[in-house]
Amino acid sequence: MLAAMPPTPTTPPDRGEPRIRDRGDACPGALRLHAADDGWLARLRLPAGLLTGHQVRVLATAAGRLGNGALSITSRGNAELRGLSDGCGAELAELLRDAGLLPAETHERVRNVVASPLAGLDGLGRADVQLWARELDELLCAADWATGLSGRFLFALDDGRGDVAGLGADVTLLAEADRRAVLRVGRHAFRVCAAHAARAALAAAEAFLTAAAGAGTGAWRVRELPEGQDIGVDVWLERAGVAAEPLPPLTGTEPSALGPAPGLPADRPEGPGTGPLPGVVEGPDGWAVSVAAPLGRLTVAQLRELLPAPADEVRLTPWRGAVLPGFADRGTALARLEALGRGGFITGTDSPWYGIGACTGRPGCARSLADVRADATPGRGGLPVYWSGCERRCGRPQGEYVDVVATGDGAYRVTAHGTPVPVPSRAELAVTIATARTRTTK
Repeated sequence: MLAAMPPTPTTPPDRGEPRIRDRGDACPGALRLHAADDGWLARLRLPAGLLTGHQVRVLATAAGRLGNGALSITSRGNAELRGLSDGCGAELAELLRDAGLLPAETHERVRNVVASPLAGLDGLGRADVQLWARELDELLCAADWATGLSGRFLFALDDGRGDVAGLGADVTLLAEADRRAVLRVGRHAFRVCAAHAARAALAAAEAFLTAAAGAGTGAWRVRELPEGQDIGVDVWLERAGVAAEPLPPLTGTEPSALGPAPGLPADRPEGPGTGPLPGVVEGPDGWAVSVAAPLGRLTVAQLRELLPAPADEVRLTPWRGAVLPGFADRGTALARLEALGRGGFITGTDSPWYGIGACTGRPGCARSLADVRADATPGRGGLPVYWSGCERRCGRPQGEYVDVVATGDGAYRVTAHGTPVPVPSRAELAVTIATARTRTTK
């Protein structure tokens, strides 16, 4: 069934009060389309961001034939098609179904699984969590109760390098040495056998659903549960047959408190809070190419330039990039990287668009106060910059960044390190942002 979505309420709870949600989650999906100002919108969940070459071609076809000629990569490594025409839902569903992108149509909105994009490629992680992602996706799609999860509920599978552990997931798995993993749900943490990691994550999700039903607040995310509520993860782990060692509660409020696994090299190929750096990555079994999409958006032509994928695999990342594994040698990988650079991809940290992000903005979003993609200015070095058309800041990054928010009438408010930065005039906005990027924390 294809369904249009009602607008999602965004009124926050009063300070100190638990969030109360009085309606179901209206998050868009591939079958439940959202009516945006630029046409219908479809959001396709891609566990671990994995696509085959054929699936990339299908998405390019869908974007060109049915949409606005582009694909957006979301902050969860999913794919978003915008500008879809009226009445195209059935054709879109058929394209996606035939490509194997809808393995369980009743579960398509709950397949929110991010995983370390370089897992299994560079030899640095503690486990190939891409394998965990495949198993967890199969378990999710087979569990009837899982359809009760919100389309916003997120699993993060980190191979020990600490990249996706900081993305604010509801259930996080962090690989450790000796074939173990840490499971985190809110501030509760458990150590489990890596072979049972996917089952542990599923059990934690079921524990959350039970706790949310008991709270009666309609919570969509773990952080929305009433403060101090016992989620009962240990009970559900036992029911699932997963042996677990309780760990001391985490005192930090961010999932990044899990940190990277000890012993990983300091010069590993990721930037702080940015995921894989653009460039080529060497591993024990070959080379990979990592690129980023300017402002998270790929044209149909750029999508097709990702092909042929040497391993018949493209990994979209939560940092709005793509990783192509399977190159036999460095020279071949570099040649492909250079070709992608000519096609408009970000291929190095020296690109003026590296670290610059933006929400959809006008004309696609009715809430936006500005065309932020047109206003976004390139720059080099320092903190990431994110341009938002309104106070919701959809798709904003985790961690430190320069916050640029439209306030109407062509004006923007700039904040860095939690401190407002004066903007003397619109003409000096770019200089103000460049200065804020390099300013240190007081």
